[in-house]
Amino acid sequence: MSPIIPILELISAVIEIFIWMLIVSAILSWLTAFGVINRYNRVVATIGDTLYRLTDPVLRPIRNILPNLGGVDVSPIVAILVLTFINREMWVLASGFLE
Repeated sequence: MSPIIPILELISAVIEIFIWMLIVSAILSWLTAFGVINRYNRVVATIGDTLYRLTDPVLRPIRNILPNLGGVDVSPIVAILVLTFINREMWVLASGFLE
C-alpha cells in the first residue's frame, strides 16, 4: 500500500464532511426561512452561526460570480458539484500515479 493513500482518504473524508455541512446549512436556512424552527432558540442559533462561519468562506466567492436568481441561492449546489468533482479527480489522478 502506498503511503499517499491514507492522506488521500483523509482529504476525501474532509471533503465529504464539508459537503454534509453545506447540505445541513441549506436545510437549516430553509427551515428558518419558512418558520419551521425558531431562529431565536439558542441551540438553533449556535448551530446556524457555526455552519455559516464554516461554509460562508467557500460560498461567498461563488455567490459573487453567480447572477442574482431572485432570492434562490444555488451556491451550495455549485459548491457541492465542484467539491465532488475535485474528490473524484483526486482519486483518478492518484490511481494513475499509483499504477
